[in-house]
Amino acid sequence: MDIVAMIQSMDPLPMALLFIIPFLLLLGLISRLRRRPFPPGPKGLPLIGNMMMMDQLTHRGLAKLAHKYGGIFHMKMGYLHMVTISNPEMARQVLQVQDNIFSNRPANIAISYLTYDRADMAFANYGPFWRQMRKICVMKVFSRKRAESWESVRDEVESLVKAVAANTGKSINMGELIFNLTMNITYRAAFGSSNKHGQEEFIKILQEFSKLFGAFNIADFIPCMTWFDPQGLTARLKNARGALDKFINTIIDDHIQKRKTNIDNGSPEGDTDMVDDLLAFYSEEAKVNEPEDLQNSINLTKDNIKAIIMDVMFGGTETVASAIEWALTELMKSPEDLKRVQQELAEVVGLDRRVEESDIEKLTYLKCTLKETLRLHPPIPLLLHETAEEAVVAGYQIPAKSRVMINAWAIGRDKGSWEDAESFKPSRFLKEGVPDFKGSNFEFIPFGSGRRSCPGMQLGLYSLDLAVAHLLHCFTWELPDGMKPSELDMSDVFGLTAPRATRLYAVPKKRLICPLN
Repeated sequence: MDIVAMIQSMDPLPMALLFIIPFLLLLGLISRLRRRPFPPGPKGLPLIGNMMMMDQLTHRGLAKLAHKYGGIFHMKMGYLHMVTISNPEMARQVLQVQDNIFSNRPANIAISYLTYDRADMAFANYGPFWRQMRKICVMKVFSRKRAESWESVRDEVESLVKAVAANTGKSINMGELIFNLTMNITYRAAFGSSNKHGQEEFIKILQEFSKLFGAFNIADFIPCMTWFDPQGLTARLKNARGALDKFINTIIDDHIQKRKTNIDNGSPEGDTDMVDDLLAFYSEEAKVNEPEDLQNSINLTKDNIKAIIMDVMFGGTETVASAIEWALTELMKSPEDLKRVQQELAEVVGLDRRVEESDIEKLTYLKCTLKETLRLHPPIPLLLHETAEEAVVAGYQIPAKSRVMINAWAIGRDKGSWEDAESFKPSRFLKEGVPDFKGSNFEFIPFGSGRRSCPGMQLGLYSLDLAVAHLLHCFTWELPDGMKPSELDMSDVFGLTAPRATRLYAVPKKRLICPLN
């Protein structure tokens, strides 16, 4: 009775709270019990979650965890939910079935600096701005009609052949030559500079950003640490961004002045590069709408132009270089396949002339070799996505703003999809019904799939095809110092790409009876 009397004597507000608070707690408990579970994964510690496992956030480390936890698993890094996808069916769910939810890109602090706070196409969140930026990239920057980009590939491959021909019989650093090839191609396509003025300075800026990408930044996972910058990474990022601004602003200003001079003099434009194409959309203020006419759909600021250029430089240099070097490495490790490719080249092209563009489609086994290389060594081993809203995959809850890592490297080696998955066997692609990399076969996604598939895929493949075809047709290849194929180091280094841990050295000898110079 005393309790009843006490309740009756209470003011209305405290009495209401007495009943409402327990009711809300009960609703919360029921909600938690009804909520779908996160995917399985390793247990974490309070506050920091699984941050003690940061060293396992590589394509190989995540593939090992997938063997234990399955094709979809969950980790917590500080405040951040991370979900890893490691088999074709889970990849299909994310890249096709629920593509609209998983089409955003995560951007850590280093990427935000490089892309001018997502002013680019690669890391911009899905929406009207991203759609118009992608249109510009597909229809202008990477268009097959853009003859200058494709011409730069042919010219630089020719320069590579001459450089190798000048060193026949010697052990040469092919990894370095190949990196210079792809850097020259992308630099020329972007800036139109055939004399490569300022290229060394630009490479140093790219290398600094590449190191910063690979560095563990605690502020990416505990945002309040940004203010303290305990590792000094923010200071380095600001310096790298300042150097980048100075370099590219000079190039953009030169292009603007050249355009103005041509207009004033009534002169024709002549050859254009990517900067010229992007300046056609230049304005001091950004604008985005979606009419049919691309020219009136978007205005690009200088930050947009600089960010797209960096997309091209990072997306087109290390990725293609890594693929070319891995193709040569795998073939030198497998002499029978190397012999078969070179026999095909002799039959289709002949030893009395060089490979021409029209020959490439007839080189079936060469194409199989390059596909097998991309299966085992995808240009970007982890495809990064982010959920725009909460999602459910395979019955598991994926929170909004989760970082989703699609392990293309592990999927390409999935034993349920590929026979003898770890072995280099180009002949597998001669069979009917083998998955292709165009994006609809989720067993094989070296260029991603869906809305976020690589817009520069055709230009990258063109560079890969032409470079490998010329190197294999013009020269025979041996390993230096009596090294056996089985002794080749096949380890890689994880970063934005997964290149060889050590550069490939090889000894070329002239194979053709026609001149190479």
